[in-house]
Amino acid sequence: MSMLNKLFGKPKQESNALATLDKLNETLEMLEKKEKVLLKKASTEVEKAKDYTRAKNKRAAIQCLKRKRLYEQQIEQLGNFQLRIHDQMILLEGAKATTETVDALRTGAAAMKAMQKATNIDDVDKTMDEINEQTENMKQIQEALSNPIGAAADFDEDELEAELEELEGAELEEQLLQPATTAPAAPIPVPAGRQTARPAPQKRTAEEDELAALQAEMAL
Repeated sequence: MSMLNKLFGKPKQESNALATLDKLNETLEMLEKKEKVLLKKASTEVEKAKDYTRAKNKRAAIQCLKRKRLYEQQIEQLGNFQLRIHDQMILLEGAKATTETVDALRTGAAAMKAMQKATNIDDVDKTMDEINEQTENMKQIQEALSNPIGAAADFDEDELEAELEELEGAELEEQLLQPATTAPAAPIPVPAGRQTARPAPQKRTAEEDELAALQAEMAL
């Protein structure tokens, strides 16, 4: 038996821990109720002592104060009980959380162990070998399908390349035999000092304008 089992018990004892926490809660509620009752009784004794003091009954007033102190002692004792119960509840809740954590870790370890059993390293190696074999077979099939068949398989690659070179040479020779096209002559620049002055356009007279308009109408 491991140290954790000795401290926290088996998972079966988890229900016992819950029952203990419930019992402690019930006890705590009972102590709180008793404390309220005692506080009320102590307050009542104080009021009685005041009344006896006003009535000049000193003996009865002192008896009331004595009972008040007894109630106060019980109240203090109940407070100590409640503190101990709170302490015990905190310890039990911490132990319960620890037990649940250990149980979860134990379950995870068991699941991991089961998966490792289902996945043997030898099976992994065998699977990888099968994948590599199938991949190589597929490559061979693709290469076989890409090879030419029928009449295309009988063509000589060297002869085809020689024929292509002949076609390229004939094309080059034809381009060399074609007459060269003459490019248009570039205009000869004329020095600025030798440029002929163009006559300024003369203004037409009104008669010339009318004659031009008449010619345009006759052309239409």
